[in-house]
Amino acid sequence: MLIKRQRSFDLPERLATPEDLFINRRTILKAAGFGALSAGAGLSTAFGLDRAQAEETDPTADLYPARRNEAFTLDRPLTPENVTSTYNNFYEFGSHKQIWKRAQNLPTRPWTVAFKGLVEKEREVDIDTLIRAMPLEERLYRHRCVEAWSMTIPWSGFPLKALLDYAKPLGSAKYVKMQTFLNPKVASGQKQSWYPWPYVEGLTIEEAANDLAFMVTGAYGKPLAKQFGAPLRLATPWKYGFKSVKSIVQIEFTETRPATFWETVNAGEYGFWANVNPEVSHPRWSQATEKPLGGSERVPTLLYNGYGEQVASLYAGMEGEKLFI
Repeated sequence: MLIKRQRSFDLPERLATPEDLFINRRTILKAAGFGALSAGAGLSTAFGLDRAQAEETDPTADLYPARRNEAFTLDRPLTPENVTSTYNNFYEFGSHKQIWKRAQNLPTRPWTVAFKGLVEKEREVDIDTLIRAMPLEERLYRHRCVEAWSMTIPWSGFPLKALLDYAKPLGSAKYVKMQTFLNPKVASGQKQSWYPWPYVEGLTIEEAANDLAFMVTGAYGKPLAKQFGAPLRLATPWKYGFKSVKSIVQIEFTETRPATFWETVNAGEYGFWANVNPEVSHPRWSQATEKPLGGSERVPTLLYNGYGEQVASLYAGMEGEKLFI
């Protein structure tokens, strides 16, 4: 007898919008001149641009919505876009959550991504050239903030392991170091000298090659909004959200573990690994439960944010490491 086991992150069919309806809805709305706005959500305001403007400013807009990869689904409904697009951490623009308006000041074209360090050839690539060279797809992912709130998002983008193939790191590379932009003229938070700008995050090569590690270029069926970290950000759903660096301009391959942004600020509270674990509290609050954005009730937090089947083996034999802060 064949017994199908439901994975920890699977979404019941009744909770996911069917792909044909999603794509047809976008086509109808676009033809009518309304873009991809959700009914009653006011997304043109939250996004900062309407669809016509987005297509003028983002040369890759024709690639969205990307086809959904059904291997990456959820156990809970998606968080509405009008919620996720107006409640954001993006310290480059300030420490409060309502920074989405300030984030619209970030110019995302022209934009290049530099590949440096232990690679066959260092180079700098235009973002649109890079996106069009990658296998775009949509994935439904959980996102768990270290501040004990969470959301679920339909990210579009490509596997980070595809980027590894593109970059061609040398066999001696052990870590992937990612760096965001540095432009205090438009990002006022970068004028705060007590932070170690620019924002830097890192993964091991093994983590980067895991199927779950994802480079995000879009969300909710269209190019990525600026407050989400346009035009290129990381999504590592088994880790706390601060690991998912936004607006990436440089990817470096190294032999040594990079000193990451929040680890540099306060290593006692924010470590390199930052894997989600409900049994390991933050020094100032519990991680046992989380508050989904847009919901009224707290829910239990899951080990590795529910992705243990896919990632727990990465940390076998590392019991001496602080894997969960």
